[in-house]
Formats: sequence, structure tokens, C-alpha cells
Amino acid sequence: MPRFSANLSMMFQEYAFLDRFKAARDAGFAAVEFLFPYDHSPDDLEKAVVENALEISVFNLFPGDWQAGERGLAALPDREAEFRASVARALPYAEAVGARRLHAMAGLVEPDADRETTYLNNIRYAAERLAKANLELLIEPINPR
Repeated sequence: MPRFSANLSMMFQEYAFLDRFKAARDAGFAAVEFLFPYDHSPDDLEKAVVENALEISVFNLFPGDWQAGERGLAALPDREAEFRASVARALPYAEAVGARRLHAMAGLVEPDADRETTYLNNIRYAAERLAKANLELLIEPINPR
């Protein structure tokens, strides 16, 4: 039986973000996901999740400067410290909302050996760190072919 998760970053745009949790519940969803929670406190998100008896499917690690077009840090050489900080930043949010999965965005880069090594090292780091918190790390390979 399929289980559906409302993406609150995309759906219920007529509501403020924290009000979208109730809108999702009212529409019959038992689970939600969103791109980034970092504009809100973990406590505010926890309240929205608990009040609406929702499960969090997944959310993303901090993506870098989204407004400037960055779409993740995992494969960006010389940004490893920022990537590691994004892992640490996500942990209190995951704990507050009961999330079990976090997604690491690679970033928009052309493949090369340095970027591949950076990506693998960062993913390895995040997977080990999240495993200690009983969390799963997700990746989303996007293949242009």
C-alpha cells in the first residue's frame, strides 16, 4: 500500500510554513517533508509536528546559499567545513521533529576527481555522524543522461 508524504515546501503555498502542517493533516496526509527547516526553531517545528500527529519523511541538510543558486555542499571542494557544520546544524531539528532520514545535496558541479573525492568523503562523514544519532542519510543521484 503506497504511503504519501506532502512536500510542504511545494504544497499549501497559500499558508505560512508552520500552518502547512495542519493543512497537510486536514488533507489526509500522515507524513510530510520539506526542503529546509532552518528558518524556524526546532521547538516551533516540533510543536507543528506533534499538534498534527505527523511523521517527517525527510528534510535536507543546509544547501549553502540557495538564493545565489547553490544546491548543496557535499561535492564542493574547500567547503568541507561548511558541509560538516550543516550536518551538526540538522541534528537538533531531526531530534525535535522525530525525523529518521536526512538528505545531503551534492551541489551543482561538473564531475571531476577532486569533486568526486570530496563528495565521497563528505557522504562518508555524514553517514557515520548520522548513524550515531540513529538516522539514515539519503542521496539523490541526478543523471542528465
